[in-house]
Amino acid sequence: MNKPLFSLLSLSRFHKRVISVLIDVFGLVIASYLAICIRFGEASHIEPYLLSISILVLIAIPVFIYQGLYRAVIRYIGHKFANTVFFTVSTVFVLWTSTLFMLDLPFPRTAILIDWLLVLLFIAATRLIARRLLFSVAQAKTEKHPRQNIVIFGAGSSGRQLFNAILKIPHIYAVGFIDDDKNLQNQEISCARVYKRDDLAYLIDKYQVTDVFLAIPSLKASQRKDVIEWLEPFQVKVSSVPGIDEIVSGKIRFSDIREVDIGDLLGRDVVGPHPDLLAKCIAGQSVLVTGAGGSIGSELCRQILAQRPKRLVLLELSEFALYSIDKELTKLSQDSACELIPVLGSVRDELKLKRLLVLYGVDTVYHAAAYKHVPIVEHNLQEGIFNNTFGTHTTAKAAGEVGVKNFVLISTDKAVRPTNVMGASKRMAELALQALQPVYPKTHYSMVRFGNVLGSSGSVIPLFRKQISNGGPVTVTHPEMTRYFMTIPEAASLVIQAGSMGVGGEVYVLDMGDPVKIDLLARKIIRLSGLEVMDSDGHGDIEICYTGLRPGEKLYEELLIGDNPDGTEHPRIMKANEYSISYIEFTDALHHLEVLLENQDYVGLLEAIGTVVKGFQHTGEIVDYSIKP
Repeated sequence: MNKPLFSLLSLSRFHKRVISVLIDVFGLVIASYLAICIRFGEASHIEPYLLSISILVLIAIPVFIYQGLYRAVIRYIGHKFANTVFFTVSTVFVLWTSTLFMLDLPFPRTAILIDWLLVLLFIAATRLIARRLLFSVAQAKTEKHPRQNIVIFGAGSSGRQLFNAILKIPHIYAVGFIDDDKNLQNQEISCARVYKRDDLAYLIDKYQVTDVFLAIPSLKASQRKDVIEWLEPFQVKVSSVPGIDEIVSGKIRFSDIREVDIGDLLGRDVVGPHPDLLAKCIAGQSVLVTGAGGSIGSELCRQILAQRPKRLVLLELSEFALYSIDKELTKLSQDSACELIPVLGSVRDELKLKRLLVLYGVDTVYHAAAYKHVPIVEHNLQEGIFNNTFGTHTTAKAAGEVGVKNFVLISTDKAVRPTNVMGASKRMAELALQALQPVYPKTHYSMVRFGNVLGSSGSVIPLFRKQISNGGPVTVTHPEMTRYFMTIPEAASLVIQAGSMGVGGEVYVLDMGDPVKIDLLARKIIRLSGLEVMDSDGHGDIEICYTGLRPGEKLYEELLIGDNPDGTEHPRIMKANEYSISYIEFTDALHHLEVLLENQDYVGLLEAIGTVVKGFQHTGEIVDYSIKP
């Protein structure tokens, strides 16, 4: 690309428009002259028709300006612009022909059609040539950066919008679309061809395609999973356009591309919430969320706010977490009358809890405060049990004493036949609520048990992504380890709905779908990042290393202790039939645990937990980092 052309293209937009007008004037005159020559079959004199041609120019340029032919950015013109050119030129010639007829000016009538065709060709050709030159310049400017060739899956409106957005990025080139619609296949959309699935291997080989962008935000989760599984064997990075709900809500722009997340891999279709269950314990009421700054607690707060409570009290031990969620909710609540109360405090502070519950007239408590990381609690036994078990008992008892209507505990699948102290502490928290129900019958206690949530602190998915971006290795504890997964928004929604069911004392279990093998999940993420898993001979990009089970971990998690759970009015919520103990038995056991903790008798502690929590079999060594060896 020569320097004069670079200089020409660097002119201001005003000067470029002036040049475009002059070129069009020239084109109109030349087209009219050629039309006359073609009509008479030989070179003709133009002098008799100069006035008529001048009127054509005087009509055309204002109409061109009015119709926006000089406002369009040449680099991004498409089929709509072609329609505009056709309509605009046709309008000009209708006006011009009418003017010639009224003023009785000379111009061969049969040459008007020829002139119209020539002007159409000229206007379209000049724009397309300019578009081609601009792309050449853009490519020349980015020669130092390798061009990224991509394919867009989905040739509908979302795919076309994505294609137009990609046109603005010089070093990314969309070689075409892939779509399952046979009516679109082999067609051209936005100057790009639509291919069928079988053509992907050909496109990868011919154009060295490195990425596939999924532009199908309206597909069901199960359909997205099918597409992603089909793409997995190809060595391309798979990214996705945001969902329609995120675009409409303004959270994200259409052109924002992101990596395929675990939710896409699970293919879990979300069941719509029951509005009456969402609002029952929240709308127009005063609500308190403990652990409000955590991953589950913060999402509960967002969804609670959407149900328009009268007041939302945020109880959090971490100052930074409280500051973050309060700042976010303050912005979200600008259009609502909800009063936000951010409170720093511990769920073990009984007096403060009672003051808060009475002062703010709390109707419903969502208890999300917990230490949940298995290895950390294994090495901090005192804090884990004091926070998860004693803290839950203290909070639930305070709620019962002051007459709170509803108390919902967020539990975990690790509470089922636990092999670690974290899971055992959460099962004892469940037992606390079950024991308190007959003591405080006016308070509706319920527990909601589910597995891992995607994107929570300590989630394996962000860790895998980080390890892959660093070149590996990806660490997996065991090749046979499986876990249940659910998105945070779905879990929070189901927690709220489950808390509105029953008469009190129920343990609800969320339908988590099928368990996922972590090793298989890691391999999928590596392949969908456009990389290969390293084999035993060292061939490939990313190595997978097995680190072994951590203290207290087990290969398979369960959701039920007993059998035959009962269904509920929501298809994703089940009611477990679990054993319970009396409040006297529970408080006696709690007092015994407190004595053992104070004496740092951890061997006795684990034995005592086993007498309360059925199926508890601790694995690993007893190590508490807070105690010096």
